[in-house]
Amino acid sequence: MDQFNRMLARFEPMVLSIFRIMVGLLLLQYGVAKLFKFPAVPAFASVTPTSLFGIAGMIELVFGALLILGLGTRVAAFILCGEMAFAYFIGHFPRGFIPLLNGGNAAILFCFACLYLVFAGGGPWSVDAMMRKRVTPVPRTQRSA
Repeated sequence: MDQFNRMLARFEPMVLSIFRIMVGLLLLQYGVAKLFKFPAVPAFASVTPTSLFGIAGMIELVFGALLILGLGTRVAAFILCGEMAFAYFIGHFPRGFIPLLNGGNAAILFCFACLYLVFAGGGPWSVDAMMRKRVTPVPRTQRSA
């Protein structure tokens, strides 16, 4: 069992990146559906950019794209986590306490997926990781006085 855990642990960083990309893609689709009406979703048919749904769509579009790229992952995930918490408490919770009955399962899952990304970061396949590799600190012994 220990060998199995070690084998799987080797892939953890890459799976984190895949997880981040998938969460970003799934959130992006909500933004596209709300703002560009594609695909046509009856619940989003009358969304205007200045409405609460329209602003949520802009957040999902912009920060979902940032998650996909892995650019500013922790900040983007933090904002999306908060947006999903608001979505649950404003849109779902008033319809009842139980998420299965009030339709809030996706909002809760997105909220906690984004909360995880706030702490885990973007993984190795991200713009954040590429930028960290470019900035290599000069060892203290080689710095000029």
